[in-house]
Amino acid sequence: MTPRPLDILDQVLNRQPVIISLKGGREIRGILQGYDVHMNLVLDKAEEEVDGAVHKLGTLIVRGDNVIYITPSVE
Repeated sequence: MTPRPLDILDQVLNRQPVIISLKGGREIRGILQGYDVHMNLVLDKAEEEVDGAVHKLGTLIVRGDNVIYITPSVE
């Protein structure tokens, strides 16, 4: 049986980093702490790379209507 998208999110919840692609071309990496049916996300240890410099953002709430995709991060 093919896993559903929310099943995949449950597998990485509190375990491994994810990459979130947002409208406007931004990408944020962090540990997924929680989400809801609207794809509002809570990330811990969030960081964003801008012009080669990594900016640590800490704990972050991302509104679901800004999310383009979420993928597990390969480290």
